[in-house]
Amino acid sequence: MNAPLRRVAISVLVLFTLLIVNVNIIQVVRAGDLRDNPRNTRVLADQFDRERGSIVVDGNEIALSVPTDGRLRYLRQYPQGELYAPVTGYYSPLVYGNTGLEREANAILSGSDPRLTLFRLGDLFTGRDPAGGNIQLTLEPAAQQAAMEGLAGVTGAVVALDPRTGAVLALASTPSYDPEKLSSHDPAAIREYRSQLGEAELRNHAISDRYQAGSIFKVIVAAAALATGDYTPATTIPAPDVLTLPGTSTTLRNYGNSSCNGGADQSLIDALTVSCNTAFAQLGIDLGEERIRDMAEAFGMDDEGLEIPLDVAGSTIGDIENDAQLGQTSIGQFNVAMTPMQAAMIAATVANDGTLMRPYLVDSVQAPDLRVIDQTEPEQLAEPISSDVAGQLTEMMTSVVAEGSGRRAGISGVQVAGKTGTAQVSEGVDDHNWFIGFAPAEDPTIAVAVFVANGGGTGGDTSAPIARQVIEAHLAAQGGG
Repeated sequence: MNAPLRRVAISVLVLFTLLIVNVNIIQVVRAGDLRDNPRNTRVLADQFDRERGSIVVDGNEIALSVPTDGRLRYLRQYPQGELYAPVTGYYSPLVYGNTGLEREANAILSGSDPRLTLFRLGDLFTGRDPAGGNIQLTLEPAAQQAAMEGLAGVTGAVVALDPRTGAVLALASTPSYDPEKLSSHDPAAIREYRSQLGEAELRNHAISDRYQAGSIFKVIVAAAALATGDYTPATTIPAPDVLTLPGTSTTLRNYGNSSCNGGADQSLIDALTVSCNTAFAQLGIDLGEERIRDMAEAFGMDDEGLEIPLDVAGSTIGDIENDAQLGQTSIGQFNVAMTPMQAAMIAATVANDGTLMRPYLVDSVQAPDLRVIDQTEPEQLAEPISSDVAGQLTEMMTSVVAEGSGRRAGISGVQVAGKTGTAQVSEGVDDHNWFIGFAPAEDPTIAVAVFVANGGGTGGDTSAPIARQVIEAHLAAQGGG
C-alpha cells in the first residue's frame, strides 16, 4: 500500500473510532443527563403518557393524575392544594421539575422503581397501559388541618409526631401555595404563577430551615443535668437577676428584665417552669461544654440531618470557644440552630420514656394494583436519656404548662407537657417564637413543635395556642377529645 492510501486508511480508522467513542458517550455516559433534560420532548411526552401514582392520606388522594383529551394524556391534580403542599411539593416537568415527595418518591410514582419491575413486565404481556405506584402517608388529616389553620397569616411551621413510632402526624409550613398551578400543561401560566410566589412560600420551614432555638433548648440542658445523677427537679440552682458571663463584662438578663425568684436560688423545676435565663446559663456553665454537647448530639443535633424521605436539614449547637459562649448556648442562643422537626424529636424523646424513634412520613408503598410492596417498620434512632430522666423531665414540662410560661397550651381534662421558647434574632428584628410539648403527659400519643418566625412577644403567647389546637384536633380524631 502506497503512502497516500495508507494515510487515507488511517484517517478513516480514526474517524470510525471517534464515531464509536461518541456513540458510547451519548448512549452510556450522557444517557441520564439527556433523559432528564427538560428540553427532551420525547421523555416529557412519555411522562405524561403514563398514569402517575397517587399520594394518599387516610384513604384520600392528595395528589393524583387524571386523564385529559389533550396531547399530554394525564394532568396532575392536588384536591386540597395548599394544605398538603409542604409535603407533596409539585410536579412540573414542563418547566420547573419536581419538588417534595413528587421528587423524593418519583421512582415509585412514575413506575420506574425496581420494586415494580414485575408489574412493568406484566404490562408488556397483557397490553395494559403502564402506571406508577402509590404511596400512603402517615399524616393525620385533623392534625394537619389544625396546624395549617393555626399558622394562617404567619411564616412558620408545625411538626407533630407519634412519639411511640416516629410517624409524622403533621408537617405544616406557611405561607403555602397551590401546587396545581405549578403542575398544569400551560408553561406560560406556570411561570406567571411562579413569579407571584416568594421564597417563603416555596420553602418547607419545618425541615429545610433551622433557627435560633431559644428556651426550648433548656430541655436539653435540664436533661444533661438530670443525667448526671447530681440533680433532681427539686435541686436548687443559682438564679440571679443578672448574670455576668465569665471573662466578659457582658450581662445576661431574664426575659423583660424580670426576676426568677427575687435573685435567690431556685429549684430546677421552678427554673424551667418560668424559663429562667440566668439559672440555665449558669447551669450549663457548671455542667461544662462536653455534657451539653453530648446530650444535644444524642437527641440528634449533630448537623447530619436525616431523610423521612424528604431531606431534613441538620441541627447543631455550633462552636463554643469559652464559658461565656457556653452560657449563651445553654439558653438556646449564640450558634444554636434547630429545625422544627428536630424540636419535635426532642419532645417526642421525652414523651417516649427517653427513646428517640426515627421520624418517617411514608407508611407504605403500593403497586398499581394496590398491593402493598413495602411497609415502614418503626425504628429506634437513639436512647438519649433513661426512662427515669424522661419521667423527671415530664414532671418539669407539665409544670411549665400547668403553672408557667406554657399555660396557653393547656387543655381542660388533659395533662399537657411542654416548653416555650423565645429566641432573639438580631437588633431591631422581632423574636422567633417556639413551643414544644406532648400529650396526654401520662401516656403520650402526640408530640408537637410549633415555630413562628419573627412573631414578637413570647412562645407562650404565640406558639403555645397553636400547639393546643393541634393536640386537641389529634385527641378528638383519636376519640379522646
